[in-house]
Amino acid sequence: MKKPDIPDNESTRLQSLRSLDILDTAPEERFDRVTRLARKLFGVPIALVSLVDEHRQWFKSRQGLEATETPRDISFCGHTILSEETFIIEDTRQDKRFADNPLVAGDPNIRFYAGHPLSLDNGDRLGTLCLIDSNPRELDSEELVILEDLAAMVSAELAAFQLATLDELTQISNRRGFTKLAEHSLNLAARQGMPIELVYLDMDNFKDINDRFGHKEGDRALRAFADQMRSVFRDSDLFARLSGDEFVVLLTNSSGNLVLDIMERFQQKVWAWNRNNNTGYELGFSFGAAEFDPARHNNIEDLLHEADAAMYRCKQARKQSRIRKSARVVNQADEKTGSLAGNAGPA
Repeated sequence: MKKPDIPDNESTRLQSLRSLDILDTAPEERFDRVTRLARKLFGVPIALVSLVDEHRQWFKSRQGLEATETPRDISFCGHTILSEETFIIEDTRQDKRFADNPLVAGDPNIRFYAGHPLSLDNGDRLGTLCLIDSNPRELDSEELVILEDLAAMVSAELAAFQLATLDELTQISNRRGFTKLAEHSLNLAARQGMPIELVYLDMDNFKDINDRFGHKEGDRALRAFADQMRSVFRDSDLFARLSGDEFVVLLTNSSGNLVLDIMERFQQKVWAWNRNNNTGYELGFSFGAAEFDPARHNNIEDLLHEADAAMYRCKQARKQSRIRKSARVVNQADEKTGSLAGNAGPA
């Protein structure tokens, strides 16, 4: 038996899946109607909407199967998400990758499998719409098109979930999406003793950009700021636009000086954007950071509150010292507050 390989974008793929907050939710008619239709159109005993989590495949909709999930390492759908194409096994007993698979050798005695990946607009393949039969069979070209069309319907429903967790303007997570993912990261950090730090960012002088150049240009500034975040922070980091001109990033397996180094790289990226774009204004930001401590932080909101307070102290310190064109840390590193202003230019 061949276990499915892990996709190259597994980290971001799992982030996308978990941001939907769909795993382990109740059955829904919008998915069940598709699997019922697929089962009838293809005359198969089993039709599933399967979502591939880190260690399992979980069925959001299932027709003809009692199980709600199976291990990922024996799943057919784990193979399907490795490609954009429909994945078909016409006779599992003739395929050495699957002939001794427990799902073939035992219940539900899979002989035929056809699955089409379920993708989001960003290309992340989260799972499949799949057909299972206890007898070998084939699909003709027309049937393949029908399966693709049905899978597109399911993907559209998943996209609706994503819209609830995605900031429409910047196309990064919104507060809801960030909170769902961050809670999972904090639980993992607490179990494994992994350092994790939250950085709260506030764009400097954003109101002036809106007032002087209009809201359309203000929207462009927000998108540009989010683009710089996307280009600097790692796949394992979670970042989002919370509201207005406030952003946040959760840096996993990071603390102390490493966080400050990452923020320096982000500062340099923002400066580069300012040099390369003649907009009449320059992007800048202030930040405050808080390191996760399971003894003090019960949830992500506690951590957000602490980092927000640190960011506010940073802004107040800048005002009091009348520093308008600087890019430097204003408090000691152990207080974890900083100020980075993009209008200063490289040192």
